[in-house]
This record gives sequence, structure tokens and C-alpha cells, in this order.
Amino acid sequence: MTGADIIGRALAQAGATHAFGIPGGEVLALIDGLAGAGVEFVLTRHENAAGFMAEGLWHATGALPVLVATLGPGVANAVNAVANASQDRVPLIFLTGCVDAALAETYTHQVFDHQAMLRPIVKGTFRAAAGALGPMIAKAIALALDGQPGPVHIDVPIGVAETAADEPEAPVVALAARSAPEGPVLADAISRLARAERPLAIAGVDAVNESAGPVIAAFCRTQGIPLVTTYKAKGLLPEDDPHAIGGAGLSPKADALILPLIAQSDCILLLGYDPIEMRAGWRNPWPADRTVIEVAPVARGHGMHSVSHSLRGAIAPTLARLAPGPAQSRRWRNAAPSATRTAVAAAFESASETGSGCARFCPAAIFRTLRDALPPETVATADSGAHRILFSHVWRCLFPRGLLQSTGLCTMACAVPLAAGHKFGRSDVPVLAVVGDAGLEMGLGELATLRDLGLAVIVTVLVDGGLSLIEMKQRASGRPDRGVTFGRTDFPAAAAALGGHGVWIDDHVTLRAEAAAALDRATFTVLACRIGSRAYDGTF
Repeated sequence: MTGADIIGRALAQAGATHAFGIPGGEVLALIDGLAGAGVEFVLTRHENAAGFMAEGLWHATGALPVLVATLGPGVANAVNAVANASQDRVPLIFLTGCVDAALAETYTHQVFDHQAMLRPIVKGTFRAAAGALGPMIAKAIALALDGQPGPVHIDVPIGVAETAADEPEAPVVALAARSAPEGPVLADAISRLARAERPLAIAGVDAVNESAGPVIAAFCRTQGIPLVTTYKAKGLLPEDDPHAIGGAGLSPKADALILPLIAQSDCILLLGYDPIEMRAGWRNPWPADRTVIEVAPVARGHGMHSVSHSLRGAIAPTLARLAPGPAQSRRWRNAAPSATRTAVAAAFESASETGSGCARFCPAAIFRTLRDALPPETVATADSGAHRILFSHVWRCLFPRGLLQSTGLCTMACAVPLAAGHKFGRSDVPVLAVVGDAGLEMGLGELATLRDLGLAVIVTVLVDGGLSLIEMKQRASGRPDRGVTFGRTDFPAAAAALGGHGVWIDDHVTLRAEAAAALDRATFTVLACRIGSRAYDGTF
């Protein structure tokens, strides 16, 4: 058994099924070790996309995400995906190849300190060493999964991966189950919630990672508590439920309606709410003397807001302790939550008439057509840009992880590989990727990955020839148009050249028909929707 075999078996035992990346000479033994353990290697066109494919698979199946990169440029290419895993709380195992220490003293080609570069954006970084591989990989896996999940890096020297390892295999990783907190802080929180007449809950990424959706839904319904979510947490409570207010944190239009409701609340519950997704308007969004009960897996050090009661523990058992019985009848007698929910929905229903360049075929109406045309079990992904803000409100989620996006880092070129990873893991589920033209161009090569893997992802690209969100900010600050416009690519032709189906879309009838046809197609589909310039003005 080689060092690569020990690493591969430990990852398989921890739930890894696939590893994504681009091979190099320094990781060939590592790839063999993974394959020997049943962890299949999947080739992508870029290491950045490989990281997002690994995340997409994790959302679909729960498989431990694994990214593999060779030394030097391979590692450097992956930095963005690793930073995203850090800010979006993804337990990514990042395996990199490197030369042996002795060789590195006299050989410099492509050699730099991987660990030094990655240390600021990972939970931990390890260098595999013969004689201690088992404990090392066990620690790395436990660190990635414990508390708030996050990326862990393992640099594997060629000699360690290829050489026979005379040592025990890695021990089984067993994480302690988090339970409900105890003590006077919990007792006072129970008392405060029991007396509250206008309680409100905000849920975020930690609730998604704890699979706490059913518990939160039951809690909100029996307690009569409205729920606001971050974009990552959409669907924890089905968004057709009357207690679901909607997503918040990025759209000024939505926040202007939701923040006043929060101000009315006399007891705010933060359920796995990590403000890393939120913008500046969510700094100190409630008075310092307000009762704010936070349930979190780790200590918060963000400084975004204050809390009165910090409860470290798992959401499900903590909510059972906080509110053991129904208390719905006396809550929110002024109907403010219902009015806010209606106002938020109406704000984005009318978005089709506000963009100065949208006419009738505009982004909001395009998104509503897609929502109506595709089955309710469709999983959507969204790239970063103006379209993402609007899409995140128009696309209603009925289940957790129904809308995947980069919400902490907010990086471009993530939607297609996230969709690819999800479709790879759940081929029976329709998957829609919504991108801007710049984001699709940034990762255009991954359409070939969709082709090679036979992934029938529906890619909808909004074509306006510009970086719309940045252009809006540029214009609002009185600056001239610089570096935000570009030519319009023939995306249908590009899709055909890369083995898929592509079509220009200029009206809702064609969009509806082509979206329905894409569901029965064996390859990917690119729906290139032409919209006017400034089509997002006033929409979010």
C-alpha cells in the first residue's frame, strides 16, 4: 500500500465518491490511489471549475468534495474556488502535488510554497509525511467537517504518494454530535421568547449545513414566527409558506421592506445565521438593547451585530428546548409579516416594467417564464452579477439547496460548474444555470465538460454586452463608462461547436418552448436571451 492509497481510502471512508481537477505529473500516483479506493477522478477544463463541480456534487449527494491540482500553476488556478469554499462554508479537501523536500532545495521550476499561499483561506494546511499519513488525513477530514465546514489543504510530495507505506490506515473520523446548550443563558432565552409578542427568525448557511430545514419550518409554524433567510438559506422554509418572508441581504429594494419588519420585532432569533452573505446595510440592523438569541455552531467574530443570548449548539435540539409547545395565537397581531411578505413579492413581480432597456422581454419576466416552464423539483444555480440579485427573488425555492450560488465570495464563473456537479450527482433532477454573458465567457470551456460527461444542464445566459452591475455602480457614482462593455458573442454557435444545443431567444413563447424541449435533450442547452442595455435599472 502506498501513501496515495492511504489517503484515497480515508477519503472514501469519509464519504468521497469523486475528485475533480486537472492532472499533472506530480499527482498521477495520487489519482491512482483515489481510484483504487473507489474515488473516481473527473477531468474539468479549469481547476476553478473543478472546485465548484465538487461543491455541486456535495449539494446533490452529500459526498465529501475533493479537488486535485498539480503543483505551481494548478494550485494557483484553484485559489478562487478554495477561497469560495472558505467563505461559503464548503468542506472541500484540496489535494495538491509537490516535489520532495530534498529536491525543492535545488530545483525551482514551478516550485513555490503552496501552504504559505493557501494558509489565509483554508481551515488548515498539512504536508503529508511518511509514517504519519493516517493521523494526518484523519485530522484534515475532521477539521474540514467540524463546526462550520471549510476547505482543508493537503500538500502531497511525489515520494510520499508513490512509496509503499508501512503504517496503519487512517482512523475513522467520528465527529461529536452537537447538542442543545444548557445553563442560565438558555433559561433566560426561553423566558424571553415565551413573553415575546413579535418574534422573528433569520436563518443562514449554518442551518443549511445542519439540514435543519424541517425543524425550522415546524418551529416557525407552531410558534407563529416569520422567517427571513439569506440567499444561501432559501427554501429552509418553503417559500410558498405564509411564514416565509423571503431572502435578504443584497437587494436594496428587498432590504428596504424587510429591515423595518426586523425593527418591529421584540425578539430576534438567529438560526445558523452567518452574516458573511450580507452587505453593509446589515451592520447593526437592530438596536443594541433588543433581545437577540443566536444559535450557532461556532463563536462569531464578525462584528456585524450584537446579540443578547449566544447559544452554542445544534439548531434542532436547541429549538426543542427554546419553545416546547405552540404559541401562535398571540403573535404578530398587527399582520406586519404578511404585509411585508406581500410587498416583497410585489416589488419583484413588477420588476418587468422598471428596467429602462427591457421592454416586455426583460430579466424578471424571463425568470418567471423559466420558473413556470420547468418542473418544481428543478435546482437552479446563479452566477454573480445583476441577474443574480433579481433571480434570487423571482426564483421561489420549495426546498433547501434549491438555488446554489456563491454568496460569501460572490465570484463569477461558478454557476455552470455548480450545475454540472449537481447534475453529475443527481441526473434525475432538472438543473438550470443562470449566467450573464461575461460569466459564461469566463468559463466557456466547461461547456465541453458538460458534453464529455453527458450532462443535460440548461444554461440560460442573459446577453446585454456588459458588466451590468458594475456599470450601474459606475453610472450612479457619476463616472464615465470604462471597462464595462464588450461585444456580443454568438453563444448558440459556441454551444453547437462544443457539442450542445444553442438558440437565440427574444420572446417568452420561444423561451417556454425551448426550456421544455431542453428537458428531453441528452446534451446541454444554451438559451441565449437577448435583453436591452440597462435592463436591470430599478429592478432590485
